[in-house]
Amino acid sequence: MHHTPAIIEGDTLLVTVVGGIILGFGMGLALRNGGAVDGIDMLAVLLARKLPFGTSDLILFLNLFVFIFVSTVFGLKGAILSAIAYFIASKVIHIVEEGLSGSKTFKIITTEPKLMVETIRDRLGRSATYKEAYGGYTHERFMEITCVINRLEESKLKEIINDIDDGAFVTIYDVAEVKGGNFRKSDIH
Repeated sequence: MHHTPAIIEGDTLLVTVVGGIILGFGMGLALRNGGAVDGIDMLAVLLARKLPFGTSDLILFLNLFVFIFVSTVFGLKGAILSAIAYFIASKVIHIVEEGLSGSKTFKIITTEPKLMVETIRDRLGRSATYKEAYGGYTHERFMEITCVINRLEESKLKEIINDIDDGAFVTIYDVAEVKGGNFRKSDIH
């Protein structure tokens, strides 16, 4: 491929960043479709089934051992640039595997549960579920709101929560998959 012109030349850090993006995109597509690029990818897929870590995180972790070895043989500069490229690649792999439109669950404990749910419905077009809960320390009764949203709606929901009750207790979870129910966004326009 000596006669093929390079996409980017000269700036080593820029080449590292672009290389990490391209590498992550290719590895992400392979992993998303049940394949693997190399042995570390296959090992990461197998470990991800047994451990509570994502495939992209395990790929980065396992490659750290390779980078340590590379630094002793080829020098520290190459190992650091490789680590930067694989860090970027792991983030891109996660995006390709999970997609940008993953879901999140918000659990909200607020003094204004009815207003919160009505505002979420009106401004986001999403529904929510109430659940009666009891404080472990105070034994106080309260309503816990559970709302599953699209990842792109996260900042809007945080804004709603802050507008209604800036002292609300909120926990946020990544959701791997949403099935059943009516998880389609209502038309609010």
